[in-house]
Amino acid sequence: MTESEVLEKLSHYPEPARELLLSIRQLIYEVADCDGIGQVEESLKWGELSYSVKGGSPVRIAWSDKKPDSVSVYFICTTSLVDTFREIYGKLLLFHGNREIEIPLDRPLPSEPLAHCISLAFRYKSLRHLPLLGV
Repeated sequence: MTESEVLEKLSHYPEPARELLLSIRQLIYEVADCDGIGQVEESLKWGELSYSVKGGSPVRIAWSDKKPDSVSVYFICTTSLVDTFREIYGKLLLFHGNREIEIPLDRPLPSEPLAHCISLAFRYKSLRHLPLLGV
């Protein structure tokens, strides 16, 4: 997926959502780079931007008119990722079920905890056997 295709997808979202999603996208690439995770593959899955790495669990980001005041970061529901995130960041992040972190548009991006969640997702296959993913 090219940068222009990403921008085209995001152009259909309201400006505050677009800006927040671009910030999360940048955070995803920074996490992969800083953690030495390797090449990030960006694609569309179910109409949402999806990011995957070899040996990791994918991360999707999206805005929906059903929840116009926030964006969502999604993880695969059959993993222990969101349960672990809730245990660690239950007072800092807003969770829905076993697959979603909701980020309100009217608050600053919680960069540090979200970066840690993304890092754990990208390293999931090597951490999944550890209690609390080794945190």
